[in-house]
Amino acid sequence: MSVEVLTFGCRLNAAESEVIRREAQRAGFADTVVVNTCAVTAEAVRQARQAIRALRRGRPQAKIIVTGCAAQTEPQTFSSMSEADCVLGNGEKLSASGWAKARAAFDIEGSPKAIVSDIMAARETAPHLIDAFAGRARAFVQVQNGCDHRCTFCIIPFGRGNSRSVPIGAAVEDVRRLVGNGYNEIVLTGVDITSYGADLPGAPELGTLVRQILKHVPELKRLRLSSIDSVEADSELLNVIAGEARLMPHLHLSLQSGDDLILKRMKRRHSRAQAIAFCRTLRRLRPDIVFGADLIAGFPTESADMFRRSLDLVEECNLAYLHVFPFSARPGTPAARMPQLDRATIKERARLLRERGALALRHHLEREVGTMRRILAESASAGRTEQFTAVKLAAPVEPGSIVERAIAGHDGRQLLAA
Repeated sequence: MSVEVLTFGCRLNAAESEVIRREAQRAGFADTVVVNTCAVTAEAVRQARQAIRALRRGRPQAKIIVTGCAAQTEPQTFSSMSEADCVLGNGEKLSASGWAKARAAFDIEGSPKAIVSDIMAARETAPHLIDAFAGRARAFVQVQNGCDHRCTFCIIPFGRGNSRSVPIGAAVEDVRRLVGNGYNEIVLTGVDITSYGADLPGAPELGTLVRQILKHVPELKRLRLSSIDSVEADSELLNVIAGEARLMPHLHLSLQSGDDLILKRMKRRHSRAQAIAFCRTLRRLRPDIVFGADLIAGFPTESADMFRRSLDLVEECNLAYLHVFPFSARPGTPAARMPQLDRATIKERARLLRERGALALRHHLEREVGTMRRILAESASAGRTEQFTAVKLAAPVEPGSIVERAIAGHDGRQLLAA
């Protein structure tokens, strides 16, 4: 065995894991497992620690290297684990020099176990020139990293640093190369991709980037965006969504709450009314568009009425997919110092939100029955529609191909193709 990467968290982490595997192999690692962690919740950190312990039990001779956002924000947590051999920061995990330092940690006696630099010193994000994504039907292109905002619940800026963007030309070339290698669908990823370009000459916005990719890579069949912040969406992005069929009609929104006071306490930049108006505008511009959203259950000071407004937002924004986070206090964030709700209340509200999300998904699936959909096959027997709806295929197809099928029914979780 060479290098295996165990990935937690977001699509950006999934994209970076390919770079990690390549750079670790180039540095000469073998029989090595790299755990690419997530720090978004305390539960994500707990799961990473649990996985590291299980890896050591199952692979006693393997080298275990811990990296990712949790390694960046809590290096001592992981360097104190006897099961972990090395801790590598986010500023090091994608570079040859970072992996050379990791190699030295094993080869040179007295080298530090934790190799974690100040992520706030990072000023640029370069394209990573990945040719393929192991076991994946779609490819990911990182166009942005970091975040300049400081939402009161979020630790991620301290794991990723400030916002920085990949120049348009480099992103276009990255997409062109991956399409040339056979990928029919590309996903643009980042921490806060709607802040794209503010640090680049001329300050191009995300809509301009998307337009240039579609213009200069005409052979690209499907382009998709990862999570966006609706209040930052620029007018050109709305125009591209409205007029470009190759940009997929699915957006995942960072909404977090449906109550204005809670949104202010979160230090979010949108109101409830703005979120609803954005969804209505996009649905008018692109009638087939489908929305998913992140929502936090049980934020500090959230009353029953405030929570009810989050429940109601699912219908008012006509959301089809929910990603529900039970509030998790992250040490060092302002929200951790606010009056906390008890865990039972948080868990119950998360359950109710997930229940509402399951109902919303069912309604979406029912509306899809009888339609014809173009499906990207993720495996021989399953894929995703343009709206990112999961589909079970009736007959085997080539993974990575796009097939058109009638939707015959659903099972409450996914569509069933004829």
